[in-house]
Amino acid sequence: MNMPFENDFSRASDLIKHADALVVAAGAGMGVDSGLPDFRGNEGFWKAYPALGRARINFYEAASPAMFQRDPRLAWGFYGHRLMLYRETAPHPGFEILKRWGQGMRHGVFVFTSNVDGHFQKAGFDANSIVEVHGSIHHLQCLSRCRDAIWSAEDFEPVVDSQTCQLVNALPTCPYCNSLARPNILMFDDVDWVEERQLQGSRVQRNRKPR
Repeated sequence: MNMPFENDFSRASDLIKHADALVVAAGAGMGVDSGLPDFRGNEGFWKAYPALGRARINFYEAASPAMFQRDPRLAWGFYGHRLMLYRETAPHPGFEILKRWGQGMRHGVFVFTSNVDGHFQKAGFDANSIVEVHGSIHHLQCLSRCRDAIWSAEDFEPVVDSQTCQLVNALPTCPYCNSLARPNILMFDDVDWVEERQLQGSRVQRNRKPR
């Protein structure tokens, strides 16, 4: 006698086999198998960032534009560590499986994700078929939003003191007004996020770093 979940797997397999396109909707759980933290609850967050735990700073406070205004070195300590972690971590094999399924379909594979780690691109998915609804840590913008500009973070190499969660090298700045730069990520209580990278037609232009 087949168990209910076996019937579910069989039906899912049949649907994938006969589909002409694959849409992947992914959240934080997608990165956990690659070894990335998901920041669920204060205890999980403070375990990943003990310096913030000692200061009783929770995820909602750390992941906000207000923290960049109040303590830019701590804000960039948190995001700088994440940037390096996402750069150094390899996407798990599930990414390759999804890509292979989609590439075998007539209309290919498309990704809609709230993740900011860039791992779908790193795994070889077509960047023009990915919508990063919360932005990407691999791109920067002006904290004061002097203009709607977005540029690559590839030249920024953060050095973070893990004991204090503080950035110890130079803070990244806006190439237009020289004020503080921030990740192009939708944060909590964020009214200045530049969202244009979600629009696929503007992706190529906005990926270029201003000179």
